[in-house]
Amino acid sequence: MSSTTTKLYPATLEEALPSAERVREVREQLEAAGVEYVLSCWIDILGSPKTKPVPLAEFEELCAGRGPQFAVHSVSMVPELGPADADQIVLPDLDSVLICPWDTTTAFVFGDLFWEDAPYNVCPRFALKRQVQRANEAGYNVNAGFEPEFIVLRKADDGQLVKAFGGGEATASGREIKRQAYGYDVEHSLDGMPFLDQLVTAINGLGWGLSNVVCEGAYSQFELDFGYADVVTSADRFVFLRVMLKEIAKRNGLIVTYMPKPSNGDWRSGAHINYSMTPIDDPRANIFAGEDGAFGPSTFSAVAGLLRHGKAITAVACPTVNSYKGLVGHSTELEGGTETWAPSHICYGYNNRSAMIRLPQRRFAIENRACDMTVNPYLALAMTVGATLEGLQQGLEAPRPVDKPLYALTAEEAKAADVQHLPRTLIEAITAFDEDELAKDVFGPTMHGMYSKYKHMEWTSFHEHVTEWEQIEYLQFF
Repeated sequence: MSSTTTKLYPATLEEALPSAERVREVREQLEAAGVEYVLSCWIDILGSPKTKPVPLAEFEELCAGRGPQFAVHSVSMVPELGPADADQIVLPDLDSVLICPWDTTTAFVFGDLFWEDAPYNVCPRFALKRQVQRANEAGYNVNAGFEPEFIVLRKADDGQLVKAFGGGEATASGREIKRQAYGYDVEHSLDGMPFLDQLVTAINGLGWGLSNVVCEGAYSQFELDFGYADVVTSADRFVFLRVMLKEIAKRNGLIVTYMPKPSNGDWRSGAHINYSMTPIDDPRANIFAGEDGAFGPSTFSAVAGLLRHGKAITAVACPTVNSYKGLVGHSTELEGGTETWAPSHICYGYNNRSAMIRLPQRRFAIENRACDMTVNPYLALAMTVGATLEGLQQGLEAPRPVDKPLYALTAEEAKAADVQHLPRTLIEAITAFDEDELAKDVFGPTMHGMYSKYKHMEWTSFHEHVTEWEQIEYLQFF
């Protein structure tokens, strides 16, 4: 459902209201499709959609800003407002309407949060829109896509969660077989097709342009690759995809997890960000394309901006304690080989998958490989756009590319190449985020403080927890 009707980043709620004609057009489309309920969703600081189902009969009220109100701060662990403060209003973005493939009586629409008639300062979707508006004012449109990976589980007879497809084989002695990586395996691809086919049908029905399904390295791990869109639409699609995968899985007696590394032997579930930029006055051009099939100068200024803020971006793109279990070069318990193919250092290279930033073959895009499925896509893309604009507008120069595997890089070699390791823990990443001026600007002071406080709490909770590894290692050793 197309045609933009409102200002990208309005100053007031009144300014953001869609026209009566646009509201009527969308309602007629929903009625014709048999929709009965609309879920007008706002996004919380962790990237989860929140809503109150609204009957279609109330659609006009919803679009006029007279729909459900939310005490957004009541469901935050680190609220900046209290029980005596006014509620927030979610105003639906009618260009984001999606009819749920698993239940066509229900439609999703993503919305923006307003508080006291102004954009709410803890609205991640607005944080991204602010950066997009800055890019537009500088003469650019920004397009992006994710590479979402996930693991499919099922409940065994004993109630334990096990891999749905492949894995779990045991020898006569009861020990699990350690095999080559599951990636690209034909048999396991076929095993997963009854479930995957439903996903493919749903994605194609949404018009997202699915290009392929990949059987990934961990048992029961898959990747879905679909087309680019503008960055706000891509973030909406990513959030909707996470909901859709789980809903379709439930209808098949399965469970989808987005935990980056559920077990020691798993390959990391990433969500690499690929993005490019076009001039507003020439949307068929790509500012990252140079002459003779090479990347152009703008690419390297953009890369320099990303590298300058690499740790802070990673704190947003890899936001959990578990995220950092996957940002390692080697894993002794990995199913199939020992090299993870995950990014390990803050640098860039041509097709170098061990670097944070990859300049891929056959497309003029910048790929940030240090992003996983627990990301808040709006905030990660906002940081990406902000860092890119800084690189372009300040004419930053990127260092030389590193086009060799980084896993065996010594400290001396890293220093000589001016290459830093990616954060090894959440606390290292969030400390860099705390100090990063771009992060403060992109998030705004209130949301920056909330995000930092939440992640410090998460780290403290983990750090104080006694793990099974510690018990095995130390309980009787000394």
